[in-house]
Amino acid sequence: MKEKLLKLLDNSYSPYSHFRVASIVVMKDGKEFSGVNVENASYGASICAERSAILSAISAGYKRYDFKELYVMCDSDKIGMSCFNCRMVISELFEKDCKIIAMNPKGEIIVHTVEELCPYPFSDDNLK
Repeated sequence: MKEKLLKLLDNSYSPYSHFRVASIVVMKDGKEFSGVNVENASYGASICAERSAILSAISAGYKRYDFKELYVMCDSDKIGMSCFNCRMVISELFEKDCKIIAMNPKGEIIVHTVEELCPYPFSDDNLK
């Protein structure tokens, strides 16, 4: 997965932050969807790599809980973690025990479950 993410970093559109991010989501049936961060001069209109990959899967017809794991790589020596907007989307669509694998270009990784990243999620239960 490291090599796929490294190649995918080149597709990032990050002219403002120069912080490239790539993500690949793996579905339970083995299908993969990729995404990169796409910035905009209006920062609020930007999208993170994780949500880009997840929304591609949803657009292809996948549903909540069809997700197996998510990989994310930042173009940095540090291992970047998903922002809270992405964590909200992840907690909505992934089961609590799914793995989120964050890595840097050197191949160092940190693995968390969705529940570890989002121990107190806002969910549909909160809307009742």
